[in-house]
Amino acid sequence: MMKFLIADDHAIVRKGLIQLLREEFPAAEVTEVSNGNEALEEVRKKILDIILLDISMPGRNGIETLKQIRAEGFKVPILMLSMHPEAQYAIRALKAGASGFLNKEGATEELLIAVHRVLAGRKYISYPVAEKLAGGESISRSGHERLSDRELQVLRRIASGKTVSEIADEISLSVNTISTYRARILEKLALQNNAELMRYAFDNGLV
Repeated sequence: MMKFLIADDHAIVRKGLIQLLREEFPAAEVTEVSNGNEALEEVRKKILDIILLDISMPGRNGIETLKQIRAEGFKVPILMLSMHPEAQYAIRALKAGASGFLNKEGATEELLIAVHRVLAGRKYISYPVAEKLAGGESISRSGHERLSDRELQVLRRIASGKTVSEIADEISLSVNTISTYRARILEKLALQNNAELMRYAFDNGLV
């Protein structure tokens, strides 16, 4: 029996994905979890055929979860899902060991195509991203490409109006550490304050 794991913090998204998968794979066993830590627990205790992993989850995000799964030696195919533009995340995800990347807006027929391709041991990226890669074009020339995964995570939370202490609580780091990340982000992006960070994130489709 085929075993799927869906990790997404939105119950309605999980429900939609489960419905799609069960229509295509009626006999499959589908497990759902709402965060990265629960996903890791499932990976450690059962053999899975594929994982559908959301990038934006509270606490340990999808990219961090992906890196940890690979660091522990698990080879299970992982298809990353995101609400954010592929150009922002596809290359990060693939470099971290993902088998594919899909924008949630395409999560209907394209999702099933992606799942079949990944299950067959191949990589999946959408046609627009593949076209850019084939043409040797840089996926993004924006400054945030220089940010680490954690810095990008902090930037997006600041841009959504969260305080340093709220961010620290959400991702289980100290206030000082978040402040350090904020300072690095401002320096790397040549920005002065939170207002400029918010504007930058809005202009670049990060929120």
